Amino acid sequence: MDFTLGEDLDELRKLAREIFTDHATPERLRAAETSTTRVDDTLWADLGAAGLLAAPLPEEEGGAGLGLAGLCVLLEEQGRRVAPVPLWPAVLAALAVAGFGSAGQRAALLPGAVDGTSRITLALEEFAPADARTPLTTAAPDGTGWRLTGTKAVVPSAAGAEHVLVAATTGSGAGLFLVRRDAPGATWTPAETTTYDLSAHLDLDGTPAEAVGAPGAGVLEWTVGRARTALAAVQLGVTQGALAYAAEHLGAREQFGRPLATFQAVQHQLADCVIEIDAMRVTLWQAVTALEDGQDTERAVLVAKWWAGEGGLNVVHRVQHVHGGIGVDTDYPVHRHFLWGKQIATTLGGAAADLSRLGDLLAEADTAVAS
Repeated sequence: MDFTLGEDLDELRKLAREIFTDHATPERLRAAETSTTRVDDTLWADLGAAGLLAAPLPEEEGGAGLGLAGLCVLLEEQGRRVAPVPLWPAVLAALAVAGFGSAGQRAALLPGAVDGTSRITLALEEFAPADARTPLTTAAPDGTGWRLTGTKAVVPSAAGAEHVLVAATTGSGAGLFLVRRDAPGATWTPAETTTYDLSAHLDLDGTPAEAVGAPGAGVLEWTVGRARTALAAVQLGVTQGALAYAAEHLGAREQFGRPLATFQAVQHQLADCVIEIDAMRVTLWQAVTALEDGQDTERAVLVAKWWAGEGGLNVVHRVQHVHGGIGVDTDYPVHRHFLWGKQIATTLGGAAADLSRLGDLLAEADTAVAS
């Protein structure tokens, strides 16, 4: 399959790389990590002003219509620089509203999502060992609306989000529900994360909500599949950025009178990194293609997510290892790639969970063929 980017996506990548490189400097990263929101608000505003936040959204909503592919291009560039902005949850939530929301929801939420003046986040995970597509949080009908009860864990970049899309289960199936941040019965508990992102746990006690699309109609499955793919895109960028630091460090550092990069043991470590990064890239774009074409999507997404979890974690581990003691020095920027890689590898389920589900899918396919 040919995964070469088209002209529009290539131009998007060039612009995104320029902005992230210029803004996500070590000094700016440290400043964001000690801020009250843990978000680089200036960078977020610049992404909105440049039209990058709008690029994945449909043209009729003020976007460029580049969809999931456009979002993944942006996320890969973000990951290279480990830029502290809530790109994947905010833009993916906006895509869900654009695709399934009512006219009123789109009119209320998407203009701010397009220019970055307001944002939505996603509440997909829970503490229980449950698949994100079958949440334990429940939604009960309440007139024309719904009431949510349950707990969502580690809602990303909750500070500054005015609304949240919550995954919940109804009598007719699972769905997504729009909740105001300050809605009655919604209690937020700040939670530190490995990446310094200020997430929060969300407790819901009969909290009023609006359905985004019809519960049981596949909206949640649509969102979770794209969320897993989005995380794989961020991880691809994270590993590429980490490998670039390793190449720079090993080319400049000498031992026994020659650069560390010339030692065979080190070369083998970096060769393994290159192989795993290439596998991550191929499986990511295979998943994007499958989602856009609607063919065998779950298998392709799980393969990409597994490589992002297993291969991504391997790469950031090796990169930190070849840096020696400086790799764990928080004054040296490569440590952020390790922290991001570690957290992404466990978001929406770790590699073992992905592999288990993938095995179930293959077994189900074999059973179907045999019967």
